[in-house]
Amino acid sequence: MAASSRVVLVRDATAAPPCRTFFHMYDDDVAFILSPHGEQAVSWTQTLDFSGRARVASAAKVREKYPDHFTAVIEVATARAKASLKLRDCEDWVFTTEAVEQATPWRVARHRAERLAGRVVHDLTCSVGTELAELVRVSENVSGSDLDPVRVAMARANVPQATVEVSDALDPATIRAHSNAVFLADPARRASGRRISDPAALLPPLPDLLAALEGYGYAIKCAPGLDFDALGHTGEVEVTSLDGGVREACLWSTALSDGVRRRATILHSGKHGATAWTETITDLDPQIDAAEPDAHAPADRFIVEPDGAIVRSGLVRHWAHRHGLRQLDPRIAHLTGAQIPAGYSGFEVLEQSSLDVKKLRSRLRALDCGSLEILVRGVDKDPDVLRKKLAPKGSRPLALVVTRLADRGVAFICEARRHTTD
Repeated sequence: MAASSRVVLVRDATAAPPCRTFFHMYDDDVAFILSPHGEQAVSWTQTLDFSGRARVASAAKVREKYPDHFTAVIEVATARAKASLKLRDCEDWVFTTEAVEQATPWRVARHRAERLAGRVVHDLTCSVGTELAELVRVSENVSGSDLDPVRVAMARANVPQATVEVSDALDPATIRAHSNAVFLADPARRASGRRISDPAALLPPLPDLLAALEGYGYAIKCAPGLDFDALGHTGEVEVTSLDGGVREACLWSTALSDGVRRRATILHSGKHGATAWTETITDLDPQIDAAEPDAHAPADRFIVEPDGAIVRSGLVRHWAHRHGLRQLDPRIAHLTGAQIPAGYSGFEVLEQSSLDVKKLRSRLRALDCGSLEILVRGVDKDPDVLRKKLAPKGSRPLALVVTRLADRGVAFICEARRHTTD
């Protein structure tokens, strides 16, 4: 992750249940793991059971066999198991659980790498090399750096195709040495297990990073909820989601933006046999007009809530235009139309109701409502509290879309969420 004065930490592998105690991982731990004997130790440890009550006994076996490096061995073994759900081709990588948690999912990293294909790229905060691994697939001249020498050692072992060095992301000498490259950076958004919300408190600070890279090509990862205009960023902001969950925003320098200021990228990995697909929409695409809502106008057959990347990038009207949808209210990201766009989900409308709890409860019982998904936008209602008040007791799964129409709260009783195929 980020170039900073952090220490690489390892959880107490013998604690049961797992605790938040950390231990230092040193250069000699990494050297041992990278040795043939160390790899054998990790492979053997991966065959042990570290779930539930078996954790203590398994940890004791490792400690007995490898007393000098048992914590590091357990950490790498358990990190590999977690990494298999998030990364690819990392079966023999050396990293920690913390590094895996901080790593970008490989499909998101691959998408960014494809935008940088064929370019000279330098990752200023390369950590253990997860972004480098995707970059070297599409570019021949890839390098990285990090302030943490332990993670640099890991990155060198994990991605031998890239040149990796120890240096500070904000050091002008580092930037000058790679002045012909596009710079990639991922400021750390967590410290001591807590999320950092202030851009100036990131590691390295985002405003300092933007200032240091002014005039260069760059792609800087950050949280999607930041006020990007307040940062003074004049290039593109790309918000990316994966399988329905917003993962990150990426700030692209003006030279790499092609005139785009906002971009939403929706990635689907093709789980459960489905086809993997990607949709991208930008502020250069056409958009629907923001017509004033009619509180008495019925919704069309379906209500669709756009992917979070579309909402956070402010491209709801652009996406609606592409898929032939309209807004129920110009200030709310609930769309309606004759069909659900392929690859997305939506709700078939049964009827519209006021937000009177007694009336809603009566209608839901008449419809034999059992499980109830509730979506709320633009109205001060807590879905959990509302569900308890409605007390559905039937057998039919339904959905309730609570939204605003012309400054009035309304509810649409709908069939259960429907997913479309691509």
